[in-house]
Amino acid sequence: MSAPEAPGLADTEEETAQAPAPPKPPARRVNWRKLTVLPAFLVALLLATWLWFQQADLDAVSENALTDGQVSQALWEHIELTVISTVFVLVIAIPLGIVLTRRAFRRAAPVAIAIANMGQATPAIGLLALLVIWLGIGRKAALIGMIAYAVLPVLSNTIAGLKANDPTLLEAARGIGMSPLGVLTRVELPLAVPLILAGVRTALVLNVGTATLAVFGGGGGLGVLITAGITNQRMPVLVLGSILTVALALLVDWLASLAELLLRPRGLQG
Repeated sequence: MSAPEAPGLADTEEETAQAPAPPKPPARRVNWRKLTVLPAFLVALLLATWLWFQQADLDAVSENALTDGQVSQALWEHIELTVISTVFVLVIAIPLGIVLTRRAFRRAAPVAIAIANMGQATPAIGLLALLVIWLGIGRKAALIGMIAYAVLPVLSNTIAGLKANDPTLLEAARGIGMSPLGVLTRVELPLAVPLILAGVRTALVLNVGTATLAVFGGGGGLGVLITAGITNQRMPVLVLGSILTVALALLVDWLASLAELLLRPRGLQG
């Protein structure tokens, strides 16, 4: 009998060729269903509302509340209030969050968070009433109230995002000669972007909701339609103001989620 053949180089190469390749990391998938369902729902909602108003029997009071461009004016005022207040929130909260994570100011972070918590814990209508007493009736009081109400999520998320950074990455950045500003702008902030954007998204939706109360301080907005519908007991006016507010909040949330998806650093997408 012949001795069994020892495995040769050819057999080894064949086994190597047949060995399964290591699994590739899963590619990031965009949830297109999530991105398309909400716009389709909003279009259907607004179309159904328009068709309902075409068939609704409006009396003179309802027609006066909805004609002469009053609906478009109220909607535009609402958007202005939301955008302006959110811009001020970003200008205040993000730099303040950066400062409060620096070594010299870390002890002040709990105090700043507590003050921001007071602004959000106070009932919005009560805060607006106090501001109207102090500043008088006008858009300024409404904007300050909205800013105070929406600072907390952006500030707390900025601080949390910067604190969550891996210290070894920061030490490595300093080790290759980066300046403190370079470490902040090229390492810390990009890593904190997801949490910061989540806070901005929350602030936007909060501002859309609280802007309906601006009418009580003379700030305008869609709250004009809602209060007119309640005061005059006209359901069509109330329904239109409410639906437009809900649609605007959902649209803003969808746009913020899209921005969160697009602005997320590529290294964090996975």
